[in-house]
Amino acid sequence: MEAERQEWWTASGVRLRRVSSGDGRGNWLFVPGGPGLGSESLHGLVAAARVPGSAWLVDLPGDGSNRGFPAIPADPYAHWPGALTEAAQALDDVVMVGHSTGGMFLLSVPELAAQLTGLALISSAPHAGWRPAFARYAEHHPLPGVDAAAERYARQPDDQNLRVLTLAAAPWNFRPSASADGQALLADLPYCHDAVAWADAHFDDTYRARWTPGALPTLIVSGDRDHLVDQRLWQDEPGFHGPHTLHRRIGEAGHFPWVENPEAVRAAFADLADLADLADLADLTGLTGLTGRLDSTG
Repeated sequence: MEAERQEWWTASGVRLRRVSSGDGRGNWLFVPGGPGLGSESLHGLVAAARVPGSAWLVDLPGDGSNRGFPAIPADPYAHWPGALTEAAQALDDVVMVGHSTGGMFLLSVPELAAQLTGLALISSAPHAGWRPAFARYAEHHPLPGVDAAAERYARQPDDQNLRVLTLAAAPWNFRPSASADGQALLADLPYCHDAVAWADAHFDDTYRARWTPGALPTLIVSGDRDHLVDQRLWQDEPGFHGPHTLHRRIGEAGHFPWVENPEAVRAAFADLADLADLADLADLTGLTGLTGRLDSTG
């Protein structure tokens, strides 16, 4: 079915754009990584996943191209990432999908636990331990042009220099055979260096999940060649295992697994949709709670 297009903003300036609508129930909210890349980076993921119901691209205020609109508050980052609750509250049967840092944002907002009917975490992590692991990988797998681009960005942090740095580092995200497609995905995104600066100062180094899914139907999926975010971190996190949590590794794929293996990504999302349907049935008998487990420091 041709996508019904709809765009609107929440009270804090979170933008939702409906990009597909088909048979089935549910509202699937896709939150981008980066930050600073914008939800335009997830068009290919939406196409690959083919979720039932409606698919929405979500941008926090001040991220990606969600800037300069009347709905954006004067200090948009003051509402990060908690404003994502407004998006979840605005629709029924919400499944939130976070890519990379987008997934980490979701796990840092414990209020979401009681508002969702499903969760998907793509190439994401339960805590900031992925950062030193990636730094070691990058040190042992240097790329030409990255150091110069990083120095230029450090001297003049603007959107254009962020784009140059991201493109220089692109080979870390994709297998060599997908390099051209990966470059095309990243080349024309609405880069936002202010979002990067906020995350660097307030989130990246201190992040740890503040809730776990519990009985919430959850998909944790990544490429088996993801060199950015070490997926082994999930193994030591007991709250991310169990009958309601699906772990899927996408063969021959990197940090954006839908680029290299969209069929396997589609199958993983179909499994999550099936699991969410089962959870609906169980909830009728009181067997399923969607509150998750809040961190005691929460």
